[in-house]
Amino acid sequence: MSLSDKDKDTVRLFWAKVAGNTEAVGSNAVYRMLTVYPQTKTYFAHWKDLSSGSVNVRKHGKTIVNGIGEAVAKIDDLQKGLLSLSELHAFQLRVDPTNFKILNHCLLVVLAITFPAEFTPENHVAVDKFLAALALALSDKYR
Repeated sequence: MSLSDKDKDTVRLFWAKVAGNTEAVGSNAVYRMLTVYPQTKTYFAHWKDLSSGSVNVRKHGKTIVNGIGEAVAKIDDLQKGLLSLSELHAFQLRVDPTNFKILNHCLLVVLAITFPAEFTPENHVAVDKFLAALALALSDKYR
């Protein structure tokens, strides 16, 4: 699935709204993922506190959303732009790429809750397509 120029513009405009709320959006998405998909906790067994307000959940959530923001800036060539992140997740962290899709779903839910007026159907479709392309780019080194 490729992103049209209109999709890319839509994602850029919408993500500008998210950029001011990275920690809240990210921590809510990570906490939702850990709660709704408990199998994802295996990657975070070293964290003592997996609650929504914990330092680790907030920090990792912010890191993820900031990383997505960097991906938005590299939207024209995600595979090249995210090569180092793909290698990190594949070779060092050994994250099952299915988890990218799980996090994407949780992120979409959080975006809809956090930005109810702005997360229009058009924005939803464009962001969903972008997150799918992002997951595919991050999965590149698994092949």
